[in-house]
Amino acid sequence: MPNQEHILFAPLNWGLGHATRIVPLIKESLKKGDKVIIGADGSALAFLQNEFPELETFRLKGFNIKYWRKPFFNLGLLVQMPLFYASTIIEKHRVKILIRKHEITKIISDNRYGIRNGNTHNIILTHQLFIKVPKAFKVFESVVHQLTKILIKKFDECWVPDYAEYERSLSGELSHGRGVPKNVKYIGPLSRFQNYTLKLSEKDMSDVLILISGPEPARSHFEQQMVVRFRNSEKQVFMVCGKPGNKSELIDGNFRKVNHLSTEELCQEIKNSKLIITRSGYSTIMDLHVLGRKAELSPTPGQSEQEYLAEYYKNN
Repeated sequence: MPNQEHILFAPLNWGLGHATRIVPLIKESLKKGDKVIIGADGSALAFLQNEFPELETFRLKGFNIKYWRKPFFNLGLLVQMPLFYASTIIEKHRVKILIRKHEITKIISDNRYGIRNGNTHNIILTHQLFIKVPKAFKVFESVVHQLTKILIKKFDECWVPDYAEYERSLSGELSHGRGVPKNVKYIGPLSRFQNYTLKLSEKDMSDVLILISGPEPARSHFEQQMVVRFRNSEKQVFMVCGKPGNKSELIDGNFRKVNHLSTEELCQEIKNSKLIITRSGYSTIMDLHVLGRKAELSPTPGQSEQEYLAEYYKNN
């Protein structure tokens, strides 16, 4: 195939959202006849291996942010920022090996700013053109915006998974503002559920569907909070813990908990459940938008992006 591209997809491993939202892009590339290679680590890698078992995958280790406990949360973020930017330099060297071995011609990197190369066409996928910083560091927000622009301009293209019109935007000020880089292209929301044909289901609806996601230890804390909240509830509660690779299930009365669901199973649950409780991650919001569902949004404490999105939807 003379026009076949060799594409490396490399999502960030901060929860499952960055991995789930590249699913439609991978499917589109495969439909065109391109060769797809996946480079990821942790739960992102496990999810994509489950979703595309036929594809070649590699562990491409990235920077894993650690969320410190209060009152040291903001200090933890500040301490780790230099490590995050240093990791982009390390990523550049790691990806060189894959490029030579697999003759990669294009890279689509989801929020991994070091995954690019001078011999490939480089695309960064992000909805955070204008990052929200914690209130304690608000004075540095403009500096963060400038650093982000510098990093984005190093890529041939920047794809924003949102609508170009602010009035229709799902991410609000995160992707719309003054001084948008010239290489930015708004490609519309991305969800693994878009164009997904659901089979009719006769299963009873859960009263409450709880979707757990995000990096540790915040993910486990949210899971524990929801267990306490609904432990003695008479409602039918179903919790999906966001831990791909192991689909073990626990049933305790009306409370059912499972580590992971397939895309089809999760789509059924989201469409059928009466109430959805979830983190206010942007990928989850795109999923809800595509499926036409509302939810109770609970931001990860201290994660400014999720706090902004929860407030954004509360006000709208």
